[in-house]
Amino acid sequence: MNMNPSRRPLAKLSQFGITSIHRRQPLMVAWWSAAFPGFGHFLLNHYLRATFLTLSEVIFNTLSHINEAIVLSFCGRFAQAKAILEPRWILGYIIIYFIAMWDSYRLTIYQNKLCYLAEFEKEPLPNLRFYASEIQYVQPKNPLTASLLSLFFPGFGQLYNHRIGLAFYAISWWWLYISLSHVHESLIYILTGRIMDSIPVLQPHWLMFMPSVIGGSIYHAYINAKEHNQLYSREQRQYLIQRYSSSSVRIFGKSGGDA
Repeated sequence: MNMNPSRRPLAKLSQFGITSIHRRQPLMVAWWSAAFPGFGHFLLNHYLRATFLTLSEVIFNTLSHINEAIVLSFCGRFAQAKAILEPRWILGYIIIYFIAMWDSYRLTIYQNKLCYLAEFEKEPLPNLRFYASEIQYVQPKNPLTASLLSLFFPGFGQLYNHRIGLAFYAISWWWLYISLSHVHESLIYILTGRIMDSIPVLQPHWLMFMPSVIGGSIYHAYINAKEHNQLYSREQRQYLIQRYSSSSVRIFGKSGGDA
């Protein structure tokens, strides 16, 4: 096995978690950018771009009142929906929305090529790193567990997958959505039998963000856990090939190459 550093590594361990590249479906990534601008970039590990885009989505959506207009349109109140919109902010929102979709699609195609080349070059994968604030390591994960944690509270699936920065970001925003939408207050009313009181307390603008956020968190946690399992298997394979390269027993065949 070639132990020289590669131009294109597959993965890196840092204080904030495991960052890696994997082959993805460009249309799926673009779809998540459509569901919530920035989510597609989170899937690609472009965290600074994703953070900027998610903040832009919330800010421009709030200023242009798009979520409220959507709710009014669903209720058949089209005149009110049209009146509540702020044209000053809608154009900027639309531009950012479609650029986020295009950029995530473009990046996915290029990263798929980088992933193929990185797999071909077979640079040794990291396994364990010690930092002053964290210990990061590659280990098998249960994708279902990661998904369920994100279902109960978005961000905890990312915490399970050692994506510390993203987990903190997601958990903080989810508390904000809960607080501003009053969804927990509404839930308490429902559980205590006060169904009619549970509806007026809700804030539609913030409530409309929540389905995309929880869905994106579940999908990201599930995919990330599966990718960690792939990295773990690949790293173990590399280690065993190197460790027993002089043995006459060939566990992985005559070539001894990496999968």
